[in-house]
Amino acid sequence: MIKDTFPAIESPMSVPRWRSLLFVPAHVPRFVKTAHERGADGVILDLEDSVPQDRKDQARRQLRGSVAKVGRNGASVLVRVNRGLRALAADLEAAVVAGVNALVLPKVESAEWVMEVADAVTELEHERNLDAGSIRFVAQIETPGALTRLAAIASAHPRMAAMALGPEDFSAAAGGTPSPELLLGPNLSVLFAARARGLLPLGFVGSIGQFSDTQKFRDVVIQARRLGFVGALAIHPTQVAILNEAFSPSAEEFEWARRVLATERDAAAEGRGAFALDGKMVDAPVVRRAREIIAMGPKAELGV
Repeated sequence: MIKDTFPAIESPMSVPRWRSLLFVPAHVPRFVKTAHERGADGVILDLEDSVPQDRKDQARRQLRGSVAKVGRNGASVLVRVNRGLRALAADLEAAVVAGVNALVLPKVESAEWVMEVADAVTELEHERNLDAGSIRFVAQIETPGALTRLAAIASAHPRMAAMALGPEDFSAAAGGTPSPELLLGPNLSVLFAARARGLLPLGFVGSIGQFSDTQKFRDVVIQARRLGFVGALAIHPTQVAILNEAFSPSAEEFEWARRVLATERDAAAEGRGAFALDGKMVDAPVVRRAREIIAMGPKAELGV
């Protein structure tokens, strides 16, 4: 049994802000070259599904240079590794380098596996004089079996930063298609497990591959934010701007949050834990939502 010894990450400032994480096949130079121009909060250099088996070694050899290229505009740099042990070992040797902020772990099935990967990363960080714990993890949940172990996976190691459902792989493993009816329940399970441990819940209820209908994609992402997701993975550059916009609070939301926090300070000075604003009662859960909205904004907003 995995002991629950790692404290929850309570503050939204302790995890990255990843509204959009764009997949880029790590073996295709022209995609790597332009990835930093796409406006994504993070770029995922993919060593897994988008790279043919006979090109994986090439992708690994190019990885150090690719890391420097995709992070030029300040985006987080992530690397998606493979699941199989032999491929994973080679991926970690290539990916645990300066400039990499996180690893995307596919087909996560258990907390034990996360811990084994974490131990290997710790050894490599030490050998290479990298800051201990600097490389975080994003866990992709892609099988029905993993749903029963979400709490353990989310709390497996302090490197855990985010969780996301892999809609295509999950649907295939479930014997279905990536429809909202099939994906809503699993997405919410991942959302709840991530939130319970202070991790970033990433995703939306639908297929990641449907990017041509931009209005439909926008509607799906707006719904995801209403559900409580804070960002998502993208496979095409056209999805990035939509994700960034939909997962960012509007000017009206910012103004409401500012007023809530200002009124809350006045109420606290008077010894009141709840107060009325715009004809509605405001108490701790509403104040928490206001603080989260402010935390989702530019750094200049965080002093509010």
